[in-house]
This record gives sequence, C-alpha cells and structure tokens, in this order.
Amino acid sequence: MEINNLEKNNDIKLNNNLVNENTQKSFLETTIGKTINTAIDIGIRALLPDFIDEQIINIKDNLLNYGLKDGITKTIDDAIDLGKSAIGIVTGNFENISQMQSAIQSGGLIDGVSTLIDSVVNKVKQAGLINNTVANTIKQGKNIILNNVENNIENSFNKQYESLEYTNKYINNWKKYFSDKNFEGMQKEYNKLEKKLQDIAPIEKIINEARTIEVLHNLIKNNGQDFNLTQEQLELAEKLK
Repeated sequence: MEINNLEKNNDIKLNNNLVNENTQKSFLETTIGKTINTAIDIGIRALLPDFIDEQIINIKDNLLNYGLKDGITKTIDDAIDLGKSAIGIVTGNFENISQMQSAIQSGGLIDGVSTLIDSVVNKVKQAGLINNTVANTIKQGKNIILNNVENNIENSFNKQYESLEYTNKYINNWKKYFSDKNFEGMQKEYNKLEKKLQDIAPIEKIINEARTIEVLHNLIKNNGQDFNLTQEQLELAEKLK
C-alpha cells in the first residue's frame, strides 16, 4: 500500500494541518481559556458565598455576554504575542512546552485578566444587571480570582509536561517493539499514544514523530502484520531513529 494513500486513512486523531502559530495559539486559547473561566467561576462563588447557584450562574452569564468571553481570548492572544517577543521568538512556532509556559508568564496575562475583570464588571453594573455592592465585592476581591487563574495555569502546564513524558515513553516503547517486529507490543503502545495525543500541545517534533509512527503502524497492520517493507517504507522508518 502506498504511503500517501495510507496517510489519508489514519487512525490516530491528529490535527491534519501543519503545526503553525495559529494551531498553537488556538490550543493555548482553548486550554488556558478553560482554566481562566473555571478560576473566575470558583472566585465568584467564594466572594459571594450567600448567593444561590442560579444567581451565580446569572452573574457569570452576564459577564460573558458583556465581553468576558471575547476578552479572555484577546487577553491570551496579547499575552502570547508579548511573551514571544520577551523570550526572543520573533517569528515561528513554539518548539517546546517550556517556551509556551515562559511566553505566558512573560506576557502579562494575569495583569490582563485583572484589567478585563474590572472592565467587564463595570459594563454589567452600568447595564443595571448587578448592583454596586456585588460589583465592588468582585473587583475588590479579584485577587482570589487571579490567584486561582495563576494556579490553574501552572497546573495545566504541569499536566502538559506529564503528558509529554508519557508520550515520549509510548513512542520509545513502540520503536523498540517495531525493532523487535513485535506487532502485539506495537499495538498496545499505539493505543496508549493515540489516547495521550488528544490532550498534548501541538509541538512539531512530537506531531511529526507520531505521524511517522502512525503511517508505519498502519502499513504493517493493513499488510497482515508483515514487516517486509519497501525501500520507501524503510526510509520512512529511518526517520524514527
């Protein structure tokens, strides 16, 4: 089976687009955006302990409708751009997770979230959807929210490092089983790799290596687990060494 044809029928759910600034930015928008949303939700509940769930949900919905949702995305994007410049990435992609974390830490994200909260709370208050007491309570207690944001982001990156460690482990295990022509072992590691890749940051080196494994694995699988490879396929296997 030709490699190009097989690539169209892969099993690992990888992003078919090339890893670029947009795919990495989208990943960070989604991942960090969720952590900020969660932190704000937890923070508001802590600041307004006497409010029932319905009231808290209503406040959060109003904040989202008056600019919080789009504001979070813009704040993350601004932090990425500023952070990249601060760590010396003028153009191009992040090469590793550490660079992503350094950019976010250097890009003023927490200050941006702080300014965003003040702005959105003022808009919701001016619209008559919350009173002065609630607005002032949220703004004066926003350090609780910001601390949660900072901690959640740190935890998110820690999970990325852990996922990367496991991903590299599964890749190396797969290579060993491939070298030993042990398809059962390859399949076991392939399944674990497939699952882990759903959550890992789009780093070009990792994605390219996983794609190569994906193609080779399915070539052998769809050829009755035959390890007799063509010259083209052998050249592909060399990329994994």
